[in-house]
Amino acid sequence: MEEPEEKPQDTMEINSMNADLPPDKSVSVGDQFSAEAAALAMTGPVEEKEAVMKMNSMNADLAPDKSVSMGDQFSAAAAALTMIGQVEEKEEVKYGMTENFLDLTSWQLHDLEDVELPSHLVELDLTANRLTVLDPRIGHLTRLQKLSLRQNLFTDEALEPLPHWPSISGLRDLVLRDNKLTKIPRVNTFKNLMVLDVSFNEISSLEGMSEVSPTLKEFYVSKNEVTKIVKLDQLHELRILELGSNGLRVMEGLQNMTILQELWLGCNRIRTVDLCGLKSLVKISLQSNRLTSMLGFQECINLEELYLSHNGISKMEGLSTLVNLKVLDVSSNKLTAISGIENLTRLEDLWLNDNQIASLNGIDAVVAGSKGTLTTIYLEHNPCAKDPSYINILRRSFPNLQQIDSNVA
Repeated sequence: MEEPEEKPQDTMEINSMNADLPPDKSVSVGDQFSAEAAALAMTGPVEEKEAVMKMNSMNADLAPDKSVSMGDQFSAAAAALTMIGQVEEKEEVKYGMTENFLDLTSWQLHDLEDVELPSHLVELDLTANRLTVLDPRIGHLTRLQKLSLRQNLFTDEALEPLPHWPSISGLRDLVLRDNKLTKIPRVNTFKNLMVLDVSFNEISSLEGMSEVSPTLKEFYVSKNEVTKIVKLDQLHELRILELGSNGLRVMEGLQNMTILQELWLGCNRIRTVDLCGLKSLVKISLQSNRLTSMLGFQECINLEELYLSHNGISKMEGLSTLVNLKVLDVSSNKLTAISGIENLTRLEDLWLNDNQIASLNGIDAVVAGSKGTLTTIYLEHNPCAKDPSYINILRRSFPNLQQIDSNVA
């Protein structure tokens, strides 16, 4: 999918286009980036911070890719068996049951004419093929709960049969990621839908979401062309919302998502934080936007991970109430000093690299609350990092440090 045509002009805005879709490190702070995030070079799992540094904060911020099937772990031999109709059994973790699973990932199929689809299938993964038409037999899989059509060639017209298949109304996960969609497909037939992924398409509007079941818990729309957050009022059960790498300018339409836990809005054009009263958030990513202030998170007392890299923030403020914060990323901004984090007693990861911080004088007092908990700190590419005693000062201030910049402490 192509990036939005409009390009920011000033340095801060240009930098903001270089990262974030949820850093998949944002997804679970610095553990492992998703394969797609790495491929994008940013809205979602996690690697070590040095990976972020090496890739200019990964031109992506994608929330965890929940759409990847467990079938990817099957051996080639097992996959071959599925092609001749022998369905593999696997333990269903998410729903706590054993289900029948057919994985046809990466078979470069143009159709399913020669593939047997057993009527008892519960999960069907057709990821990475060349499909353009929905096989009508899918509409008769009465036990189907998970369907992945990811990375195919489906258009809006090709998905028109979906609302006319009442026999699969029990579907819970529908993955349409990386196709040729220009609008939200009609999925009102699926009354128990929990996961909907339409990321990496060409969708310009969320019109049509008003028909989606209020049971939805995870909604992924990253890397599209959406400019406004609308038609989500009925999604009271939503836990994860991923809208990274779109054309959003304003945070709006979120007020009814009172139990939302993860909000991924990286790589947009947002200038001001407005969480619409949300207080249950645990993870927020606003990397690579156009923010100039950190204010707006004060009521998010449950927040554990906050990602604000690649913006134009010049002062650390509004963080004193975030007593549960474990990960704070304000790298690649315009900070000149470390401040406002004295009360953060659970902080483990602090990323301040690529700013304008001149000195470490008084850092003991500023980060006193997390003296014993901080294990990772990044301050490289700041003037203060040129001090010959830079590393020793950090080790003395934080005895439990395991990582200083790209070096193991």
